[in-house]
Amino acid sequence: MSVHKELKRITTNTIQEMKQKGEKIAMLTSYDYSMATIVDEGGVDVILVGDSASNVMAGHETTLPITLDQMIYHAQSVVRAAKRALVVVDLPFGSYQGNSKEALNSAIRIMKESGAHAVKLEGGLEIRESVERIITAGIPVMGHLGLTPQSIYKFGTYTVRAKEQAEAEKLKDDIKVLQEAGCFSVVLEKIPALLAKEVTDSVKIPTIGIGAGPYCDGQVLVINDMIGLTKGFKPRFLRQYLNLFDQINGAVKTYVSDVKAGDFPNSKEQY
Repeated sequence: MSVHKELKRITTNTIQEMKQKGEKIAMLTSYDYSMATIVDEGGVDVILVGDSASNVMAGHETTLPITLDQMIYHAQSVVRAAKRALVVVDLPFGSYQGNSKEALNSAIRIMKESGAHAVKLEGGLEIRESVERIITAGIPVMGHLGLTPQSIYKFGTYTVRAKEQAEAEKLKDDIKVLQEAGCFSVVLEKIPALLAKEVTDSVKIPTIGIGAGPYCDGQVLVINDMIGLTKGFKPRFLRQYLNLFDQINGAVKTYVSDVKAGDFPNSKEQY
């Protein structure tokens, strides 16, 4: 019986109950079937199919170039793997800003074509109408405040957000706006830890931090950074649990030398 209980699907409801119980929420990104299988089996509560795929999978400098079609492709791959985790998909840049009808259509496409469980949008008051419209259609929405990477050209830098009073006050207002609009949870990216605590305590919905300190209801990292697949990206908030870049690189070099030396394949590795 316990085995069956283990595989019970995490829902938006589960995430909200976890906040009420004071149980921390663990979230990681995934972009493909193989990685999502590992992440899901590892017991992660939420898998984010992030538009960070633009950076880590496609090699773009920002998240802006990735398209809705590409996000759907990544989401389909992840959904096939996830047996337990809640799968949330980023609406990419240009698929929802300034037009709530387009936002709804984008969200519907993601849900219908990928089978994911929720979408994530960046912004506060300025996207309220889009959030409400998507939720009215029965699609759960996760918010995203603080450093919003799709607005990187507006910020001009990836430094910590909301250090100034005015921006901190706007963030406090924005999270209430998102809660009232019906978001089931909000990501807080790169904001001061004490502000994240104040904001987390002020709302009923769970907050998930990335570079926002220990007081959020959950945490998220980009899987490629967390396992050291990406080289040279070491922000303060990142705890790197493995160094796969060097390990895989070493394996490749050994393979190359084995092939060149005629050592691979050996007599046991042929038919």
